[in-house]
Formats: sequence, structure tokens, C-alpha cells
Amino acid sequence: EQDWLKTNLAKFSRMMQGQKDLETVSRSIMSELTPLVSAHHGAFYIMDNVDGSPSLRLIASYAYKQRKHLGNRFRLGEGLVGQAALEKKSILLTNVPDDYIQINSGLGEAPPRNIVVLPILFEGEVKAVVELASFLPFSQIHQLFLDQLAESVGVVLNMIAANMRTEELLEQSQALTGELQSQSEELRKQQEELRKSNGELESQAQTLKASEELLKEQQEELQQVNEELEEKAALLAEQNRKVEQKNSEVEQARQALEEKAAQLSLSSKYKSEFLANMSHELRTPLNSLLILAKQLSSNPDGNLSGKQVEFAQTILSSGTDLLTLINDILDLSKVEAGKMEVNAVTFPLREVTEFCERNFRQLATEKKLSFDLEIAPDLPAEMRTDRQRLQQLLRNLLGNAFKFAEKGGVALRVRRAPSRQYANPILDRAETVVAFHVEDSGIGIAKDKQRLIFEAFQQADGTTSRKFGGTGLGLSISREIARLLGGEIHVESEEGKGSTFTLFLPLSYEPDPELDPGLEIEDRFADRGSRIADRWKNREKIDPRSTVHDARSEEADAGADRNPLGDDRETIEPGDRVLLVIENDERFARILLDLARDKNFKTLVALDGESGMRLVHEYKPDAITLDIDLPGIDGWAVLERLKHHPATRHIPVHIVSGIDKRQQGLRAGAISYLEKPVTKEALEDSLDQINHFIEKGIKTLLVVEDDENQRKSIIELIGDEDVEITAVGSAQEALEQLGIKQFDCMVLDLGLKDTSGFTLLETIKTNPTMQSMPIIIYTGKELSQNEETQLRRYAETIIVKDARSPERLLDETALFLHRVEAQLPEQKRRILEQLHSADAVFAGKRVLVVDDDVRNIFALTSLLENNGMTVGFAENGKDAIQRLKEDTNYDVVLMDVMMPEMDGYETTRAIRNTPEFRSLPIIALTAKAMKGDREKCIEAGASDYITKPVDTDQLLSLMRVWLYR
Repeated sequence: EQDWLKTNLAKFSRMMQGQKDLETVSRSIMSELTPLVSAHHGAFYIMDNVDGSPSLRLIASYAYKQRKHLGNRFRLGEGLVGQAALEKKSILLTNVPDDYIQINSGLGEAPPRNIVVLPILFEGEVKAVVELASFLPFSQIHQLFLDQLAESVGVVLNMIAANMRTEELLEQSQALTGELQSQSEELRKQQEELRKSNGELESQAQTLKASEELLKEQQEELQQVNEELEEKAALLAEQNRKVEQKNSEVEQARQALEEKAAQLSLSSKYKSEFLANMSHELRTPLNSLLILAKQLSSNPDGNLSGKQVEFAQTILSSGTDLLTLINDILDLSKVEAGKMEVNAVTFPLREVTEFCERNFRQLATEKKLSFDLEIAPDLPAEMRTDRQRLQQLLRNLLGNAFKFAEKGGVALRVRRAPSRQYANPILDRAETVVAFHVEDSGIGIAKDKQRLIFEAFQQADGTTSRKFGGTGLGLSISREIARLLGGEIHVESEEGKGSTFTLFLPLSYEPDPELDPGLEIEDRFADRGSRIADRWKNREKIDPRSTVHDARSEEADAGADRNPLGDDRETIEPGDRVLLVIENDERFARILLDLARDKNFKTLVALDGESGMRLVHEYKPDAITLDIDLPGIDGWAVLERLKHHPATRHIPVHIVSGIDKRQQGLRAGAISYLEKPVTKEALEDSLDQINHFIEKGIKTLLVVEDDENQRKSIIELIGDEDVEITAVGSAQEALEQLGIKQFDCMVLDLGLKDTSGFTLLETIKTNPTMQSMPIIIYTGKELSQNEETQLRRYAETIIVKDARSPERLLDETALFLHRVEAQLPEQKRRILEQLHSADAVFAGKRVLVVDDDVRNIFALTSLLENNGMTVGFAENGKDAIQRLKEDTNYDVVLMDVMMPEMDGYETTRAIRNTPEFRSLPIIALTAKAMKGDREKCIEAGASDYITKPVDTDQLLSLMRVWLYR
């Protein structure tokens, strides 16, 4: 795709070189561009002024048919063409109505389905607008090509306009020169006539003495006329010289502009390539270091001493610190490049102090510092901005404050900012500005260093003997993120007397019109690595003076031993209905505790994931409410552990979280999902649903399968006293049953006779009353990549019928029906036990590791062999393909993306082109972690994607999923 992109950009550059006519170049562009991006209809509008009003005029087209109700000229803001010119942004339309426009030929006509309107800009000024229509969606590479081509076309249009203006001035100059020559010729003729007249007068002097005085006067008048003509000639010569000078200046400016554009393009290209390569080169050796250090620290063979395990922990901690530094550098680069987007939400201001209390109170206690949190009462209760970015800013500022304060204390005071002049114009326009004052009693900052500390890799004390560590990136990143949120950071400090950093933000976020809002948010993989590093640094610290110390486990043990909020654990008796609340916000946990008691639940409360898991196994609650944003292990990890343990997977889990990941939660086995902020009524309804689910006892399952023998087999496989199964053979019968009663789960075959299973699935999931019902696709159809993507929008699980599919169907229905595994018949229980055994999944499985770095091969081989797998390896793509041809019995492939000669994308495509390997799981591994990598891997044919340094638990979990499938 990159070759295609660069080749066609170069092709258009060559085509447009030397063009001098706007109509000619626009027709050439439309003739070449429209078919190149698989469009079938196009129009090219040029910007011009009519009566001093700017408008867009149709100048060229492709397969365009004029219609009476459509004009060939648009003012700014008029229609999509004018709107694109007004906003200076591209507009993409999909699913265009049938009566919008018709693409016709001699054989017929049809409406397009996708339209893109692309403004052509030069230095922020609209030069033209291109409109393209297609039957097919515009691919990502086509959109990228159009965006980059627009810049080149804008330069060419501007250059042609400048040349046309130059030619116009030249024509005027030539006209003036011709007029001067005409006047000079006329003067010469007059002089000749005068000389003749003088000769005649001299020859007749004797006879015309009376006319002598008259002739003298005429000669004087003629001399005056001559002088005036000479002055005009000199003036015209001066004008000609100035025109030539102006033409020379225009040409120099054009050349300078072209050079600057080329330099900017080259600089941007080099920076992007440097970031990608730097990420790869740093993460690749770090991958081996972290994997092997994790292996050593876990001491699976039990042959290491406590001190050796401690050394391995130290290596792992240092490697994770290095990963944090890499992510900080990438984060800073993304902000500077404008590739970090703002996700503004409305949230209570009190969450700010709760977040700071949660993250820094323990640190303040350890350092014996006071920690004050204050929100001014005159501030509004809610604020609208990017909550995650605000937390990142406060984490950086408070982290610095605690680092540099050795005595005294730290304070965060949130107040309404007084009226003042700001450097950021967004703050000047804001009705209310919130000031976050972070005060500390630390070492202070000298006046001459207060500007320096906001520069990347700079600190107030930059000497080699400095007392405090750090990279000097935190404040630089904070400054850029504050600007992105429409704010700014000020500092007031005096050496030896502490510092006050003030973050000013508008109460309601307003996008900066100078920034492109279309740029996507951070690279989520780099940010994920940063979060992992933060957790390790803050919760898994090593004490070098003692044996291995797991702070997180100790914290969890302590949390489990205490009784937070005075819950009901001391009064629970057999037969009580028990609800476990896992929630890190104590105030919200108190609300849930009171509401649950009102609904006759005995309630347990855990403020972190570790404590929650401990209470689950100790008390076996009837239901669980779960927050995702938990300290220690997060909610996703808790949910995964619950649903992978036979003793807890049947417990219904209701997620209540501020993270909008509803589909992910339901697919993981949650029974419902509420997004914060949540009303009291919604919480009461959720508790009523829990009560109803517990009282219900018998679960209901709808099986939609057109083959009668298959229906009987499914009923025999799943059926028991705790499940009521309704089996139908058509989509119409399924809809009738769904209209009669509510089902807890549905098993759907795609090959129905009366209608497509895809159509039935979409009908069910677009009905609000059925949206929460989990659906399991159970089909023998060979699914294409597009079909699988379409199914995953609605279905929780897809099972393709094969030798192991009955076991998987039993397992998945048990998960979504929340069946108690211990109460199943012995035969079915044995099936699930064998299926869930990690050793059974990995034992004897063959893995092919494709990586050009021997260190990574060694690290991954050690990890996989310890889990009972047989490992083969290849150091490049060609060897990998050859290995697979020689031995087709591999169960999974781990594919590195960055390899010489034949990279991971090309190798994956080549493997997928072989029919026998189309279903072989291929997991891509990359150290680049740049935006778009995941999409490129999946598009190339990879089954899944994971970033380096590899999280070994995540890799094994991912492999278990694909081997299980």
C-alpha cells in the first residue's frame, strides 16, 4: 500500500509539472484520479470571485451529467461543496440515498453509495474542491492518498494562478511597450514632416518673411511636445523595469515556497520513520529482557535463592521503568505532532479529589507529609473536559510535588480563576476558568530555571550530581496536554520555599479551531504499556534490604482482613442472599451497600480487585457488582478470573463503571452493564433484575437450527433440569418465540431456509428489548473475514462446527446461562474440566516463532516450552513459509512484524494464500506500537495482535483463546 501510495503521488506530481492552464490540469486530475480510487463520478470546482464574492465554479468533471435542479456554482457554506470549502475539511458520506445522484452509462444507471468531498488548500486558503462518488467504500489508503494529493494539487493550483497573473502583467507590459513604440513612430513621422516644413520654410524665407515669427513660435511648441514625449518614454521604460523586477520576485518566492514545502514534507517523513524505528529498536531487546526477567522472578523450578529472585525482580522493575521512558517520549511526540485527540466528557468535580486521594494518600503517609485536598464551594458541581488527560496532568504535577518535598506537605486546591489575561485565547473566551493549584514545601525553583523546566529532558538541577532523578519529560508533556485541553500551566516558586504549579482549564472544553479534530487519539498500545509501568512502579516495588516483597499482595491481604464501610460479613448466615460490591469509590460503594440492604441483600464490600477475589472464594456470593477502574488488578482481570474458575463462573456479574466498554463486558460474560454516572432508579432496577435472576432458578435457552438432528443433538448436549430449551427450525419461528417470552441466551445457526442468519441477528440486536440477550453463533459455514467482522458486532461468541465444537458450545452456554458447574451431570462436568485445563490446551501443541532477533526467539521458546508446548522457529519470512510447507502440523504462529527482506505483513499474506493455512491462528507481535498497526496486521490476515514488550500472561491468555477455538 505504501508503494502504491508513493508511486501514484509521484505519478501525479510528474503529470502536474509544467502545467500552465487550470482547465487542462483539472481535467487531467479528474481523468486520472477518479478511476484510481475506484470512483465512478467526479467534479472539480475552482475558487474564483464574482462581484467580489468568493464562490466555487465547476471547471472539470468525470462522467458528470448536468441536471436542472443542481447548479455549477456554489457559495461558501452552500451544499457539501461549499461546506467543505468553508470548514476546510474533508466530508465523507456513506450509504447515500438512491435519489441523491445517478451514475449512468450506455447500459444503465445506478446511485453511488459513498461520496467524498475534498477541499484543496494552499497555506490555509481554499483553492478548489474535488467531489468523488463511488459504488464502493473508500478504503483507508485511498483516503490517505486523497489527503496527501490535496496538498500537492494545492501547490500546483497556486503556482498556475501565480503564473497566469504573471502572464497577465507581462501582456499589460507588452501592450504599454507597443503603445510607446506607436507614439515614438508617430513622433518620428512628425519630426520628418517638421524637417520638410523647415526646408520649405527656409527655401521660401525670402517670400515668407512675414510668417517668420509664427514659425518660431511653432518650433518652440514642437520642442515642448518633444520634451513631454521624452519624459513619457522614460516613464514607460521605468515601468518596464519594475514589471521585470516584480516577475523576478514572484519566481523567487515560488521557488522558495516549493523548497519549504519539500523540506517540511521530508522532515515529517523522517520524524515518523524515526519514531517507528526507535520504538521497534528499543522495544525488541526490552521484550526479551522483560519476558526472561518475569520467568526468573516467578522461579517456576524453585531453584533460585531469595536474593536471586530479588535480582530478577529488580531487572524487571528497571526494564519496566525503561518502557515508561519510551512511552513518555512517544507520548510527547504524538502531542507535538497533533495526533492526540481529546475525549471530552462531563463528570463531577469531586472525582478529581477522589482520584488524588486514591493515588497519593498512601505516598503522603509513607513520606510523613501532610496532604490537603480542597474544592472551592463557589465552583459548579460538574466539569466537562478529557477526564483521563486531566488525571494525567494532576498525576504529573502531584508526583513532582511529592518527589521534591521532604518535609511539610503538599496541597491541591481547586478554585475559580480570577479574570486575567491568558496566553491561550480559549481561556480568554471561556465563561468560567478553573484553577488547579498544586502547592508543595519542596526545594523550589530558581527564577532563571522556571521556563527551562517545561522543555523536554530539562530539569531545574541538570548537574550530574543532582539529588532527584527523572527524565525531565513530565512537565513538557503536561504543558502540551494542557494546551490541547485549551489551558495552560503557570509556576510560582522561590528557592528553598517550595513551589506552586497552577493548571488553568476552561470549565467546559472548547476545541481549538487551529487544531485538526479529525486526528485520532493516542496510540492505545503505547498508553497501555505506560499504564502497566505505572502499576508496577506504584504497587509492586522491591525493598532491596529484605527478601522479595510483593506490596500489592500485602495490600490485598490487609484489605481483605478489614471490614470496609461496616458491611454485613459478620452477620451472614446460611440461606442469606449475598451481594458482593467491588468498587474503589467508597462513597459510591456506600450507596450500593444501602440500596442492596433495602432490597434484602446481605452485602459485602471490596475496594480493590484482590480483596474482591478473596471475598468471592470465601463467601460464594449470589451476585457481584463490579467496577472496572480498580487499583491493583483491574475489573477486566477480575471478570476474566471469575469466568475462568469453575467455582465462580456461574455467578452473575453486573458491571457498573465509568468506562464505556459495554460490548466487551457482555462478551466476557457479564450479565449487564451500567455506565457511570448512574441514577438511583437505574441501580434499583439492576438490583431488582439480580433478585429476579436468582429467584428464577431455571434458565431459558432458544436454539435456532434448521436441521432436526442437529437440534436434537444440541438439546441432548445442553439440556438438564436447570435449563428450559426451546428449539425452532426457522427465523420466523424464532421471532415468534422471542415475542412470547424472554430468553436468557440464544444459539443461532446461520444456514436458515427462510432467511439469512445475518438478517435475523441484525433484527434481534436492533430491538431494544432484546439487545442484552447473549447470542452464540453455531455454524458449519466457512466464514470470510468480512462476515466474521459483521458477526462480531452483534454476537458474543462464534463457534464453527468441528470435532471440538460440541464441548465449546456446552462451555459457552454454561457461561452465558450462569450454570453452576458443580451441579451439572458428571459427564458434562468432566467435559468442561478437560476443556478449561490450561495444561490440556497447551500440552503437545506446536508453535512456530518467526522473529529475526535471536534473543526474542530464546525468550519466547523458554516461556512456551515451560507451558508444555513444542517450539519451532524461523528467522525470516521466507524460512517461515518453507517450514510450514515442510511441516503442516503447527497449531499456531507467532509472527514478528519488523523483519528484513520479507516483513510480517507480507509473510502473513503469503501464508493466508495457501488454502490449508487459511484457518491457522497467526498472532502478530510488533515493537512499533504506532497508530494503525493493529488494523494493518488484521488486514494482512493476522488472527490477533499483541505489542512488545510482550506481557507473558496476556500472550498465554491470547494463545489459549485461539488454541481453544
